[in-house]
Amino acid sequence: MARSVTPSQLRNMIRQAQQKQRQAIDKINRELRAHSQRVNQAVRNYNQQVTAYNARVRANRDRLARELARLSRPTASSRQVTLRVSFNAVHRAYECLERAADAGQLDQKYSEILDLSEREAANSAGLVNAFEGDAEQTSGAAPDEPASPVTPFLEIISSELADRWRGALYSLSPRNPDAARHFCTSAREIIARILQTKAPDDAVAAATPDCDRTPQGTPTRRAKVRYLLRVRGLDQADLEAFVESDISNVVDLFEVFNTGTHGTAGAIKLTQLQALRKRVEDGIAFLSHLVQ
Repeated sequence: MARSVTPSQLRNMIRQAQQKQRQAIDKINRELRAHSQRVNQAVRNYNQQVTAYNARVRANRDRLARELARLSRPTASSRQVTLRVSFNAVHRAYECLERAADAGQLDQKYSEILDLSEREAANSAGLVNAFEGDAEQTSGAAPDEPASPVTPFLEIISSELADRWRGALYSLSPRNPDAARHFCTSAREIIARILQTKAPDDAVAAATPDCDRTPQGTPTRRAKVRYLLRVRGLDQADLEAFVESDISNVVDLFEVFNTGTHGTAGAIKLTQLQALRKRVEDGIAFLSHLVQ
């Protein structure tokens, strides 16, 4: 049986219902505003990332063009010839990779690696130019600056490897007559350790029993590169060739600066040491993107 109410009670019930309705509407409006703010922030963040990415791409492309333009002079010393030969291999591999990208053979998942590959090619050219006396002017940090963006990555692999890198940076002091030789020796060992840790011989051989092998029967470095790219879902022939040539370009620096008598590195200029550090540091960073 319906309960009778007084006019006063009815008005009170209506006010309560209206208040609940207003509260519900206010809640919906707050949620809509919050959602709109999240969407707008996401759009702004995305646009900022796109802008930053495009700026990096343009910067890498412009720098590569500038470095290539500087490489028009003839070489003189055997060191310069060796550096050029190694750079030429990197550049040829990069051109093949770029053609594959232009032909639509590489989808969106390759974007970051393509960006970093262009930076690697520019760094390789920049190193040649630096040692031929035409380094691009930079206000970069001292070559033995201890802070490094790749140290956290190396710490993940092992603290010993990170300490090795810190020691390599310390050795890159302009006051050290053997700076380049010591630095490149450590760089070669660090890269070898990264590859062995992230692409162990047993894992590579198990994944690809017919992989290329060294005379000692272990998988070659290129086989390890192919393994790493497959793990990342980036197994593309031109990228594989570029990564292999890029690693070779960094590792070969050991031979470049280990020939001759000790102390020949004493004549190396500050800009050359900076270019050497950038080449190796970014090379390790490039490798880190492939193995993480």
